[in-house]
Amino acid sequence: MSVIRNILNSRSYKGGNFFNILTQILGFKPKTLSPYKKAFTHRSLNRKDEDGNAINFERLEFLGDAMLSSVVASHLFKAVPGGNEGYLTKMRSKVVSRKHLNELGKDLGLIQHVQTNIPVTQFGVNIHGNLFEALVGAIYLDRGYKYCERFIYERVIDPYVDIEQLEGKVISYKSLVIEWCQKEKKEFDFEVYEDTGNDELKHFAVKLRIENRVVAKARATSKKKAEEKASKRAYYALQSKIK
Repeated sequence: MSVIRNILNSRSYKGGNFFNILTQILGFKPKTLSPYKKAFTHRSLNRKDEDGNAINFERLEFLGDAMLSSVVASHLFKAVPGGNEGYLTKMRSKVVSRKHLNELGKDLGLIQHVQTNIPVTQFGVNIHGNLFEALVGAIYLDRGYKYCERFIYERVIDPYVDIEQLEGKVISYKSLVIEWCQKEKKEFDFEVYEDTGNDELKHFAVKLRIENRVVAKARATSKKKAEEKASKRAYYALQSKIK
């Protein structure tokens, strides 16, 4: 199946098909296809240019991330004239969070067009956000800042950025709980303990202690996820205190 998929994907790079796909995704016609081809090339292909530089989307991710942050920061700066630096930074983090970028990449179906030697079913969820960032980077290289800004407004800011909703949106429950504990001078600890579950996939179990009292437990497929899950449970258990 992966071989068939790669053949089908490679066809999208020939003739006008890839151009048409991009035009539909972008909302405008690309001038040069090369940066977009790179934006959909995974490092598993091990492609290099004539100077020996790797051809894949990873460097474009870096550029796209910077462009997203710049455009969103500019929008928030104008939209919330009374917001201080800390407020604006938190709001920007909510807009360009990894979870949100993954959702954007999924909505655009970007993974359907990626060139890879690895079956797409083996990729983690972050591949969607990575491709979205790489696409933004490719837009900047192809059409410059104005087109990049236009794409970000149409795909990110206009449909998703609502100041009031963002103010109530929680990115990390763990950060909220830690911030509250530090503010209230309460000792806290995330304790990993033996998971006795019978799942085929290894799970991590975590106890969150505050002032030496277990306030929440959780298990997940990674320590980070288990800590976030336990923090969310603790947040709701202590919601009347954490503000």
